[in-house]
Amino acid sequence: VQLQASGGGLVEAGGSLRLSCAASGSIFSINAMGWYRQAPGKQREFVARITSSGSTNYADSVKDRFTISRDNAKNTAYLQMNSLKPEDTAVYYCNADIFDRVSSGRYEYWGQGTQVTVSS
Repeated sequence: VQLQASGGGLVEAGGSLRLSCAASGSIFSINAMGWYRQAPGKQREFVARITSSGSTNYADSVKDRFTISRDNAKNTAYLQMNSLKPEDTAVYYCNADIFDRVSSGRYEYWGQGTQVTVSS
């Protein structure tokens, strides 16, 4: 199983970006999918999460600015980021809780990260 994150880039403060996280491989089903971020010199922190039924939760710092969604048919999660601030600058990592079809086990997977830079 692999998670491929994409959509990062450089944007001015107040701008928007949309991140994608596509899961592929021996997937039986995907439970929750989420996004985390890590700024230079800081620990990785939770950003947003969505369950298989569509329930969502967000970090207080991004609530009302970011929206997480998913397309179950495509095994893909999205993070729409609006009203971006310089403090949103970080490497964004996607995360998924997946039942592996081959091993019949449940595992947590991480994507490779995508850089988001917000200029002031």
